[in-house]
Amino acid sequence: MMAEEHTDLEAQIVKDIHCKEIDLVNRDPKNINEDIVKVDFEDVIAEPVGTYSFDGVWKVSYTTFTVSKYWCYRLLSTLLGVPLALLWGFLFACISFCHIWAVVPCIKSYLIEIQCISHIYSLCIRTFCNPLFTALGQVCSSIKVVLRKEV
Repeated sequence: MMAEEHTDLEAQIVKDIHCKEIDLVNRDPKNINEDIVKVDFEDVIAEPVGTYSFDGVWKVSYTTFTVSKYWCYRLLSTLLGVPLALLWGFLFACISFCHIWAVVPCIKSYLIEIQCISHIYSLCIRTFCNPLFTALGQVCSSIKVVLRKEV
């Protein structure tokens, strides 16, 4: 019995290695891009169940993929890392500058000006609309609706 359980466990482990399930419902929002950034060989090149190449081909393919991905990333980050960091730093500095020196002062100014207008608006509503709505409410208060169901 132990041999059967051991074989079933090995089959399950092999199946789990080659089949990756993605849970889109219960994902942690902090690690939402974790699977996008981490590209594994099995995620890109996957053989269907029952169809496997020679072990030597699989190992050489795996090594070629991993080494080329590693060196390509290192080469691109060496060539473009500093210029892109400079570009992104400049962009976020401009956004911060505009936000601090233009957006927030405009919003604060708008809120100060709209507060004065809101007092005048509420005074007009209380002066002209409240008596009208009170009169309409008293007129409509004597209306009674009776619902009857005739059989």
